[in-house]
Amino acid sequence: MSASKIVSLSLFPCIMPKEDPKWRFALGASPTTEGWIVCLATEDGAEGFGYASATAHMGAVNSALQGQIEYLKNSVVGQDCNSLELILRNLDRAMRGAPQAKAAIDCALYDLNARRLGVPLCDLFGGAVRDKTPILRILAIKTPDEMAEQALKLVERGYRYLKIKVHGEVAEDVARVAAIRKRVGDDVHLTIDANQAYSVKDAIVALGRMSEFNIDLAEQPVHIDDMDGLALVTRMSPITIEADESAGSLRDIYELASRRIVDAVSLKIPKLGGLRNTLAAARVCEAAGIRYRLGAAVGSRVLSAAAIHLACSLPGVEYACELGEFERLLDDPFEGIEIENGFLKLPTSVGTGVRLRAEVAASRPR
Repeated sequence: MSASKIVSLSLFPCIMPKEDPKWRFALGASPTTEGWIVCLATEDGAEGFGYASATAHMGAVNSALQGQIEYLKNSVVGQDCNSLELILRNLDRAMRGAPQAKAAIDCALYDLNARRLGVPLCDLFGGAVRDKTPILRILAIKTPDEMAEQALKLVERGYRYLKIKVHGEVAEDVARVAAIRKRVGDDVHLTIDANQAYSVKDAIVALGRMSEFNIDLAEQPVHIDDMDGLALVTRMSPITIEADESAGSLRDIYELASRRIVDAVSLKIPKLGGLRNTLAAARVCEAAGIRYRLGAAVGSRVLSAAAIHLACSLPGVEYACELGEFERLLDDPFEGIEIENGFLKLPTSVGTGVRLRAEVAASRPR
């Protein structure tokens, strides 16, 4: 591919109200999902887009993200867009951490290069091994009956994989799981996510009681820093244990895999700093025999679109991925992907396969 310099990095806010303003999980609640859209443009007129996720429990808030992206701009503008490894190395040299800001730039770079080549994004990862993946939808914390009702609505729309948010009160959480299983029947796959809410002993007790309801996996039962506790829960639980918050970097994932602390890992593009690092993390898991999948991509369709290209390129992704949360968010600036009968299909057009809605494209800053 011929060289072309990146001539601009522009960004604009992406504030998406939640369909349910009372949506909450163990670590907090907010009526909106916030982030930034990053656009990279080259001298030959090509553009690529990425999404920076403002997720406080992963260390990013909206105002700080804007400053980080603006600061990193000088490491990107003026570079050959083909020099992806050089640019990403320069980002790490320019600023420690800031994975969400770097992820947006990383995704925009991949999208830009795929569009210039005229190929789908998955071709940059070696090509697709599947053309769709089942989607795991998240049930926010509410009463057992309310969660069971929401679960049934999702099942009636074609979903067969559901994730139950719990908050650390064992009896209430078991009641949530029991109510949902009773309402949706035995053919629906259920997982739980405690978002660090349990002590080690409570996690072992809760998961032991939940196992009778045929739970596929339990995500991040104990505190992010308690690796020994997480390992103990993994050894004691009959349910597959998955790390999420504890899998915050490639180094974390290496430790989780090499020490066999968990059975599985949820890989998240914003948390790991982009597609490049997420691909590397998947390879670490494969080498260690640890299961992995693509975790919650909460935000614009442009983030889910990038994630589905990676998910469909990785042979080891054998379980449902959390790439459909855009369905519960309003005012998305992008369009081009939708969930069909519980599955997200791999887009076949160039780049990520999504596009700015016409009214957003006409008004966005350049």
